[in-house]
Amino acid sequence: MKLKTKIHLLTTLLMLVILVATNIGVYFLYEELAYDTEYKQLQHRGDELSTALSKLEVQTNIQQVIRAYMPTDGAVHVYDERQNLKMKVQATLDMQDAKYITFEMPAIWPDGTVVEIELVQSMEEVMRTMSLLKIILILVTLLAAIPILLASLALSRLILQPLERLSTTMKKSADTGKYEKIELTDKGKDELTEISRTFNGMMEKLEQHYQKQQQFVSNASHELKTPITVIESYAKLLLRRGFDNEAVTKESLQAIANESARMHEMVLQLLELAKNKEQLDVQWEQIELASLLENTATQMQQAYHRPFIVDEAVPDHIYSDEKMLKQLLFILLDNARKYSEGKIQIHASEDNQYVFVTIQDFGDGIPEEHLSHLFERFYRVGKDRNRKTGGTGLGLAIAKELANQLLIKIEVESAVGKGSSFTLCIPKEEQQ
Repeated sequence: MKLKTKIHLLTTLLMLVILVATNIGVYFLYEELAYDTEYKQLQHRGDELSTALSKLEVQTNIQQVIRAYMPTDGAVHVYDERQNLKMKVQATLDMQDAKYITFEMPAIWPDGTVVEIELVQSMEEVMRTMSLLKIILILVTLLAAIPILLASLALSRLILQPLERLSTTMKKSADTGKYEKIELTDKGKDELTEISRTFNGMMEKLEQHYQKQQQFVSNASHELKTPITVIESYAKLLLRRGFDNEAVTKESLQAIANESARMHEMVLQLLELAKNKEQLDVQWEQIELASLLENTATQMQQAYHRPFIVDEAVPDHIYSDEKMLKQLLFILLDNARKYSEGKIQIHASEDNQYVFVTIQDFGDGIPEEHLSHLFERFYRVGKDRNRKTGGTGLGLAIAKELANQLLIKIEVESAVGKGSSFTLCIPKEEQQ
């Protein structure tokens, strides 16, 4: 059974059961109230009749007095002390087959004896009213079934229409291989509309990830193609002329070694990038910032024989993962070294929320239109510049992944001809 049919049947049956139960309750409640009202009226008549009899004289026409207090469509029976019928006053209605209620009470007869008075009230009028009420309630139930049925159909349609659109879109995506989205016809905020918006957002992210993956594969293939082509060309040159010409052999082997080293670096960076994509176990600890910056700058200075200068005024401590933060600093310092010739300046400051570590170079700078793309994989501001420095376009992408793991924001400022600065905004509070 389809979900639409289930919803339709269940809601219709539920509403009908509630309506029928309500009508039955109304019927029996009205019946109870009607009988109770008639009985109280009969009791009131009996009290009035008893009072009137106690005030009568013997010569009074007692039957006329009793008739004045007799219930409508009823009767009054008077019994003596031996339960013998002493007087009977009755309406023309036949009481034998009729449904009736009775009320019995003692009273003082005008001659001073005690008698028992029985008041009888016919319930035929109540029964006719009850029959009419039953017919009305049945008709109301039957008439109400129509809007209940229509409301059930509308409800099932309202609930299932977005789900049907979702199912259709998913099938279409599977058939076409494209990232289809649901057309939203309204701007509602109900749960079903939110499901559609969530699905569209998910498909959009999947499409973006797929495009990035395709771009990554394309860029990686392109980047690896060049050194492979160079190695292949020089290998063929060695086969042709390397045995006879020592200069050609040296040139070819040097080129092959250089390109092999570049390929090795690129593969290592790709592996590092894949590793950083995983949620690593960050070891949060208190780190002495001045010592970390001084050690990092000293290592870079010894490796590249370039001045890496750290400011004297540095905040005392930060909370981070020392190993990952040091790797992040190495990447940014190495990037600054590649694209500048002079000194590299390292500044550090703080405010109430963050510690700021800025790496400043004084190289050619980066045009403004490139700043938003710096952390994309294989993105290059200028291919000729990257060829000279041997860059792969992956360093800053790895830096971004490391920063995300450490909850660090990276801010970039640059001016063409004046240099660039990369600022790490490190949270001061200890992370759990």
